[in-house]
Amino acid sequence: MPSLNLQQQKAVDTHTGPVLIIAGAGAGKTRVITHRILNLIKSGIAPDSILAITFTNKAAKEMKERVFDLLENEKSLNLPITADWQNEKPFVSTFHSLGVYIIRNHAKEFGLNRHFTIYDRTDSKRAVKEAMMQASVDPKKFDPGFILNKISLTKGDGLGRLQYLDSSKGFVEEIVAEVWEKYDAILAKDKALDFDDLLSKTAQLIGRNESLKKFYGNKWKYIHVDEYQDTNKVQYNLIKYLTEGHVLSGQEKNICVVGDIDQNIYSWRGATIENILNFEKDYPESQVITLEKNYRSTKIILAAANDVIKKNVMRREKTLYTDNVEGDKISILVSYTEDDEARSIADNARKLIENGVEAKEIAVLYRANFQSRALEEAFIKKNVPYQLLGTKFFERKEVKDVLAYIRAALNHGSLLQESHSSKGLHEAKRGVGDISENESWGDIARIINIPARGIGKVTVAKILNARSDLVTLPMPIQDKVREFFKLLEDIGKEIIEKKPSEVVKFVIKETGMERMYKKGDSEDEERLLNMQELVSVAMQYDSATVAEVRPPQPPHLEGIEKMLENAALATDQDEIKADKNAVRLMTVHASKGLEFEHVFIAGMEQNLFPFKHMDEEKVSKSEEEEERRLFYVALTRAKKRICLSYAIVRTIYGAQRVNTPSEFIDDIDKGLIEEQVVEKPTGAKAIFIDF
Repeated sequence: MPSLNLQQQKAVDTHTGPVLIIAGAGAGKTRVITHRILNLIKSGIAPDSILAITFTNKAAKEMKERVFDLLENEKSLNLPITADWQNEKPFVSTFHSLGVYIIRNHAKEFGLNRHFTIYDRTDSKRAVKEAMMQASVDPKKFDPGFILNKISLTKGDGLGRLQYLDSSKGFVEEIVAEVWEKYDAILAKDKALDFDDLLSKTAQLIGRNESLKKFYGNKWKYIHVDEYQDTNKVQYNLIKYLTEGHVLSGQEKNICVVGDIDQNIYSWRGATIENILNFEKDYPESQVITLEKNYRSTKIILAAANDVIKKNVMRREKTLYTDNVEGDKISILVSYTEDDEARSIADNARKLIENGVEAKEIAVLYRANFQSRALEEAFIKKNVPYQLLGTKFFERKEVKDVLAYIRAALNHGSLLQESHSSKGLHEAKRGVGDISENESWGDIARIINIPARGIGKVTVAKILNARSDLVTLPMPIQDKVREFFKLLEDIGKEIIEKKPSEVVKFVIKETGMERMYKKGDSEDEERLLNMQELVSVAMQYDSATVAEVRPPQPPHLEGIEKMLENAALATDQDEIKADKNAVRLMTVHASKGLEFEHVFIAGMEQNLFPFKHMDEEKVSKSEEEEERRLFYVALTRAKKRICLSYAIVRTIYGAQRVNTPSEFIDDIDKGLIEEQVVEKPTGAKAIFIDF
């Protein structure tokens, strides 16, 4: 994409007031945002008065790198490459990282210190289970994941527990509210926030405080929001409060949002399509710019995508087009069973690789996670390299243990003091092993016996629940507990003096985890390799610079903070390693924002894609349209070729089901589809059906 097209240039040149950019798939929206930021700075806008927010770490990292590269290569700016200049760059982050930044700067408002713990979904689910036990709620009758999801969606709507309880309509809601109260107490005890708190508490803080609203409105005079169609209510409120701050500080609402209604696929996690549909009502003075030229896909692929999405009603009219080649027609692969389907896809992927296609340029997408089982088995049997997205690196037990040691050390010593004195833990007033109200109790409970130290559950319960003085414990136990807290202080000293990668090495070695896993089996060896990989991850933060205005602090603390933050906020896409040449297996939801030369879409069967829950009699119109948008997203991931695959018979929930092809296949003009390929059934699994 050598230069900006007319519509892109218009978006880049429109600086003031509200701007809505409707950007179709592959239309170069990141290029537009980054060049718009460059153009603002070239026009005299201070770099650090520009905010750009997106959803995933991967997207934020890409945007940040592209912005910084543009700035450093723009000769007309003549900007000095100094530490001060690095700190004055535009603030580019995810929504959650923005929340972390603001909460850290106002931690006392929430009874926290700067190093508060961030619960990931696994941590939250564990805490909900604990809350259910405290509330005498049977996990066999109420799924902890269901309760956590209810809490999460309610927070995403900008509501609290009491508001939820007031609007409750029955027994289930009362149970959720009761567990929620216990869950909040567990978070408070652990000095922790969950994912949803990072947004809800930030929005509450700014929304109720006019001076803060004005402060941040004046700090970030130009706001950019990527993937605006995916915002939920609390994200919408946060952006609204920041733009209200613009007015309070005597300026226009300089808000530029970029999105595509046709790619709204996250309603199940609270995304509200009305946010982008109503943008012009919320900002009557707004300008709307539509980007329809696609730079990714062939004409055939775009024609199919346009055929599919035009049936939706809740959208703004647009038609993607491209100057790319016509391309290959869309192929249909028909198999008898899901195992035959998986075998055929693996065979076709292997042929592509043998013909010179890089494995990482091939993706297999599916609607539901359970479909990965057959696919993964087939790729193993066919010896085709693959990477399955789903198990995040930072959710592995041994990795979480190392990070828990670091967080516990941060919260144990005088590092928790807001002064961030460079003398650090050497000035700790309390003795080794004294127990503080600022301890990260969840982290301590997790690691106090990793490796095993002979500190029993009863002792741990006494320490964590009663927070009693150590002198009430037997002397041998006192010694073990003191040794543990001494270890935390030693880690704290490393944090003060050493780079993040050196801190991670110290934790692995000095805690005894390295010795423990060296003595184990092949699985333990894998755990040790994962911890060593964490050292490599930490090296990325060794040269972190201080980006926040606050009192002097230890030189490497910024890197440690950023590493812990990114670990807690990691997504599935962060697991994709560009240097790993393997076929990607993932859900369509996980593929959003990615692109591949060759895409297989598996399970193209009615009631699987489009998906229909087993207990549903009829799919609502809004659900139907979202499924169509999801298929549109799947199609537009492909650059060169698409293969749609379905099985005549599929086993779901232990029962075989005879399928009809997805209605989405019928939506595509037959002239865009090549002749169907029917794969023969294999071995004993052959199933013949007389239609």
